[in-house]
Amino acid sequence: MTIQRMENVGIVVDDLDAATAFFVELGMELEGREPVEGRWADRVVGLDAIRVDVAMMRTPDGHGRLELMKFRTPTVVSAEPKNAPANTLGIRRIMFAVQDIEDVIARLRTHGAELIGGLEQYEDTHRLCYLRGPEGIIVALAEQLRTA
Repeated sequence: MTIQRMENVGIVVDDLDAATAFFVELGMELEGREPVEGRWADRVVGLDAIRVDVAMMRTPDGHGRLELMKFRTPTVVSAEPKNAPANTLGIRRIMFAVQDIEDVIARLRTHGAELIGGLEQYEDTHRLCYLRGPEGIIVALAEQLRTA
């Protein structure tokens, strides 16, 4: 048996409103926001007495989703600094295909995003960059170039 699809990527954040606004500015759509708690959730997550606020974000094409989570209880644990570099072990970044990468960078900067390196061109196919957004989340952007 094989998987059917990737359902979503979960990101634990401290400021759910800021993270939601950042991903909305990027072009994702807020699918819904709700609290989650109860014994079933405790058993799934493997923690006791969880209370978490969830914002489910969807890409415009409907194929990609992010689950942004703000834990009320138990207290969150930080395994690494918020400014961890791109070569830190673990899930390190999420990449999005965009149009007009310079405009996207400018809009995300109004939400506190900072370029990690620079905006670069890979051969004649793509323009790419890494941005650090809220909670230290690294978002990579890729703009496919038109070729003759």
